[in-house]
Amino acid sequence: MRAPALVAALLAAQAGAQTLLPLDSRPATRVLPALIGALRGAAPAVPDAALLGTATQGADPQALSAWLAAQPRQGPLIAALDALAYGGLVQSRTSALSAEQALARLEPVRTWTERTGQPVYAFITLPREPDATNRARNLAVVRAVTGWAREGRLKELHVTWDDALSGSPAPQEGEALAREAPANVRVYPGADEVLSMLTARALAPEAATVRIEYSDAQAAAQVMRYEGIPLTRSALNHAEGSGFQVLPDGRADLTLYVFSGGDPRRAALRVSALLRQGPVAVADVEQVNLGNTRFWSDLRTLRQHANLRALAAWGTPGNNLGTALAHAKLSLRGADPQRQDALLAREFANDVIYSGEVRAQLRRQVPEVELNTPRGQAALLQIAQGFFPLRLGEHYTLGGAALPWGRSFEWDFTLQSAQP
Repeated sequence: MRAPALVAALLAAQAGAQTLLPLDSRPATRVLPALIGALRGAAPAVPDAALLGTATQGADPQALSAWLAAQPRQGPLIAALDALAYGGLVQSRTSALSAEQALARLEPVRTWTERTGQPVYAFITLPREPDATNRARNLAVVRAVTGWAREGRLKELHVTWDDALSGSPAPQEGEALAREAPANVRVYPGADEVLSMLTARALAPEAATVRIEYSDAQAAAQVMRYEGIPLTRSALNHAEGSGFQVLPDGRADLTLYVFSGGDPRRAALRVSALLRQGPVAVADVEQVNLGNTRFWSDLRTLRQHANLRALAAWGTPGNNLGTALAHAKLSLRGADPQRQDALLAREFANDVIYSGEVRAQLRRQVPEVELNTPRGQAALLQIAQGFFPLRLGEHYTLGGAALPWGRSFEWDFTLQSAQP
């Protein structure tokens, strides 16, 4: 694909073999899973961002139900249940709906398989503290949809918990749910990355193995701030949740290199060595929402960032583990090479360039309260342009850029591929 690329064209192809119902309208939850799902074939059907929830306004359940009813019934439905039940992740914490009202909104998902003959892969979250206002209601809904999975109405259900800081009841709730869950229900910490993982499970069902290596094994054994479990346990959860069998040692289909701290130059050299042995994906989890710029600079100097199967450094450790593994699972066999290169370029532009460089400069130039203005948007584009062109397999220039939620945490953008 040499033409202006990439995201708009893929998301516009609504005749895909699968239907995605994202958690909300953020690029990490809407655009990234769709691009991962398009690696091997037709682009998935995905709602327009305007149909999905934001930080301040939930999705319209009637509009989403109508959109679902209009989709082709040729492949699986991969769904974030909070989007339809409550309007999105943010709204799942504070919605005034009763359990019965939330479940009524989920009726199109409950009956999807019997109406279409196609499977449903779904997830639902346990809300974070202290934002949650009705945990009993959320738990009742989770238990009800777990029953749907037990009945076979959902082929697979992931129950995840969101940003479990110290003292959150979510880990204990998750443990209780896991003890009573049927075999097709997984329970673990996660949120924004889960739709990507379910996409990998649905579209890359073949067996694959992964070996996980950490730059700092001691740090990997520590309990993580946002999940309430050690990093090693989270990596295992996300690998198995994405469809991998984890091997403790020996040759695997993929090595997941987790940068958990230590000497970044040594880590870059280690990734380079691992790439000579086979496919590698990298999850940079040393910091939250921020990659290690020295590590990525050294990897870029070695020209090895272009040889990765996937990379992630944009979010929490779980976000990064899940999206890197999901992308890698679909890239191992049968991925279109141009789409794979374009997706890797997008990950580098977002996770390394924006998260590690552009965001900090933008915050220094424009107050956060003024970002959702023409001045803020213009400053974003001016700053970001200075980091392009970007070269992986192809050369990429920055087309457009915007702050879709009017804040500096995430941006949306387009890349254009061109000959140097």
